[in-house]
Amino acid sequence: MTAANPGAVARSRPELVELLRSDIEAAGKITFARFMEQALTHPQYGYYTAGDAEPGFEGDFLTAPETHPVFGAVLARQLAECWERLDRPTPFVVREHGAGSGSLALTILAGLREERPDVLAAIRYELGDVNDRRVAAGLSRATEVGFGDHVAAAGHDPIIGVILANELLDALPVHRLVVGNQEIREAFVCWRDGWFAEESGPVSDVRLMDPLIDLPLMAGQRLEVSPAASAWTTRVCAEITRGYAILIDYGYEAVELYDPLVRPDGLLRTYWQHIAGDDPFDRVGLQDITAHVDFTAVSRAASEAGCDILGLTTQAALVAGLGVDDLLLRLQEAGDAVEYVRARETVMHLLDPRGLGRFRVLVLGRGVEREPTLRGLSFRWP
Repeated sequence: MTAANPGAVARSRPELVELLRSDIEAAGKITFARFMEQALTHPQYGYYTAGDAEPGFEGDFLTAPETHPVFGAVLARQLAECWERLDRPTPFVVREHGAGSGSLALTILAGLREERPDVLAAIRYELGDVNDRRVAAGLSRATEVGFGDHVAAAGHDPIIGVILANELLDALPVHRLVVGNQEIREAFVCWRDGWFAEESGPVSDVRLMDPLIDLPLMAGQRLEVSPAASAWTTRVCAEITRGYAILIDYGYEAVELYDPLVRPDGLLRTYWQHIAGDDPFDRVGLQDITAHVDFTAVSRAASEAGCDILGLTTQAALVAGLGVDDLLLRLQEAGDAVEYVRARETVMHLLDPRGLGRFRVLVLGRGVEREPTLRGLSFRWP
């Protein structure tokens, strides 16, 4: 049988393609959420778990920690304030989900070493990731740079401290929906003419439409919903005895995310060597697949799980509120012109409302006071 897309066949991980094909043939079709989950996190062949996911300039995608250590130094200030507000616990646990090989962790710890050695002395920074090899690499890197006593693999026990997740929610599985004239249907994944294809049908779970209630949708509109993001948030809230969760990702509140006039085709994207695409059936198992986060649904899940919504802001406002300007000034005064220019370029990206600055930052709390407002939530543009 001739494949519908011969190039995609050659560019995909064959073992994963065969597993997915078998699943589809056994069931007739599968949800896109199932396809995305396997493509990204299958234990042996998934993009994140098989060793192909590489952030940074040489990889497929770039996150704020890879741009310059200044981002970690800024977050270190927020963590230090959280420690103070929690009455300086020892240990002060920071559990990062989706930590990869520890790029963000090491820059945060370096920032604490520079400005708040008292917090560094109290901290236990836990690395959590779907890829155990990357966690092991992170632990090794931490030891090499002198932070071995402060870093460990993530546990599951409730903590007094901070849960941190940077660009994790966008990679959790989504269901793809299509708005018709009379009903909302789901876009499933089937096997047709030797390759993956899309087939619509009744939604697999009526609860998928809950985030869309009372929103002005339009016939022909495509969108993504992620029960997995809400479920993850519920689990994370259960990990906090007393403390905070800081969730950083690209996304919007529901009324903006699902605006049919602005985003009629949804926001599912793929990334390979920094090239953005929209075909999830290409490079199966070898490219990143993401979707913008519905922060309304995530906030609702957090509230139902017993966490308080302390604030939703942008990454630009977060770094501005935490004094990124004086960090730049310090680098300038240090006299290293090259380092200063690199940091300044990173800060410009972090403040750019069309780039990293537009990322949303959701801060949750359990057993903490709402006032005074955390520094990272305090900035308001003039």
